[in-house]
Amino acid sequence: MREATISRKTAETEILVTVNLDGSGQSRAATGVGFFDHMLDQLAKHSLIDMTVSAKGDLHIDDHHTVEDCGIALGQALAKALGDKRGIRRYGHFTLAMDDAQVGCALDLSARPYLICNLAFPTAKIGTFDTELVREFFQALATHGGITLHIDLNHGVNSHHIAEAAFKAVAKSLRMAVEKDPRNDALPSTKGAL
Repeated sequence: MREATISRKTAETEILVTVNLDGSGQSRAATGVGFFDHMLDQLAKHSLIDMTVSAKGDLHIDDHHTVEDCGIALGQALAKALGDKRGIRRYGHFTLAMDDAQVGCALDLSARPYLICNLAFPTAKIGTFDTELVREFFQALATHGGITLHIDLNHGVNSHHIAEAAFKAVAKSLRMAVEKDPRNDALPSTKGAL
């Protein structure tokens, strides 16, 4: 089974993440950050990766450490669950429309972390959630998951729709990339290593 559990404890947060790459999109997100839990639910649902993300963080300061550390732990869990990456499709891409917003994502499970995140939010907050934390989450996910991740806003005027379209586009791209390739059980690289 392609599953993993990661536990991360610092002076700022305590995180427990489990993933099952061959799941059905079940999500149990409990981070104390309501909008972020909603985004994690979208990530699980549309990637078909079962995810449990439990976090206790220093929310009395702000949401930053909790969101970033969840990205770190989730990235580590994805990398661990992928193992040697034999037989996966490796690449994924998706352009997702949500009302006024359209966001495109392309990613490579390359073990070479890199983030291009062209998301412009018209507001600084979605409810009480700082929109700048969307990028922080994806940076942590890409870095610790070994993902080359490109996210581009094509257009949009509503911050909630932009953020949700981004999470869903990443989810659909992840679904494609982690899938087993029925035509190839080898490592998807001419280098012989990822």
